[in-house]
Amino acid sequence: MIPGHNQSWVSEFILIGFSSDPTTNSILFIVFLLIYLSSVLGNGLIIMLVCLDTQLHTPMYFFLCVLSLLDMSYVTTTMPQMLVHLLAHSQTISFTGCWMQMFVFGALGTSESILFVVMAYDRYVAICYPLHYNVILNWSLCIWMASATCVCGFLSALLHTFFTMRLPYCGPNKVNHYFCEGPSVRSLACMDTHLIEMVDLVLSVFVVVTPISLIVASYIHIAKAILKIKSTQGRCKAFSTCASHLTVVTFFYAPATYIYMRPNSSYSPERDKQVSLFYNVFTALLNPVVYSLRNKDIKRAFLKVMGLGRVDSS
Repeated sequence: MIPGHNQSWVSEFILIGFSSDPTTNSILFIVFLLIYLSSVLGNGLIIMLVCLDTQLHTPMYFFLCVLSLLDMSYVTTTMPQMLVHLLAHSQTISFTGCWMQMFVFGALGTSESILFVVMAYDRYVAICYPLHYNVILNWSLCIWMASATCVCGFLSALLHTFFTMRLPYCGPNKVNHYFCEGPSVRSLACMDTHLIEMVDLVLSVFVVVTPISLIVASYIHIAKAILKIKSTQGRCKAFSTCASHLTVVTFFYAPATYIYMRPNSSYSPERDKQVSLFYNVFTALLNPVVYSLRNKDIKRAFLKVMGLGRVDSS
């Protein structure tokens, strides 16, 4: 039963992080700082190129721009604090700071999860209905889908955070994680959390299972359309437009499914910290790398912005 008032005896949490050894933490600080800066610069570059190059003003690159914006915000929610804690003697975070971090992280993560479905739909229309692509995915629909994605993400995170942080926390207050993630914080509650786990499971179905199902359905139709293309070159070109999306989707959903869809009895703090790095840290770094290295339009836009627009980027 959830208490009727937000009574908590814990005013702050201690984020244990990865190690208590100063030397190890110094090495981790350098590694994660480089990853964070690369993520921000890489995603920032994609946003800049899409905004500056009018040839990239298409639905596909609009959604890619939104993805990069979410990635930048997503990784900034956790990593700056983690970097400070790696060097500081104190690893505390206030109760309010903890639930704010949990809410923003959940909102951005859920929004990104839903956005991958939108991007799969974009590829479905582009390959299955190429002649009607710009008619079906008009700008009004694109803006509406991006807005709906964010609204759904923030509403889902609000429910998750509300139920988690209304639990009574009367000690201990050490969170075995590098940020305030729901399952890690909830394990410290001094009451039965079975009901909250059921609520989280329902939300996880909405956030993880439903998007994966829709993406799989989209790619089944895409695969059928690609197989109907007679030329091998045409099939390869069609598939290459989906390869980047499939890569980042796999790296995002695989660890997220493990964290949020497995039974609470199999909760392992050390393993969860490592797994969460993939969908929080490495995915934000991977997205700009995958989309820039495999995408001729992005390369061309980069050369154009650098003043080398006449250089053949093929």
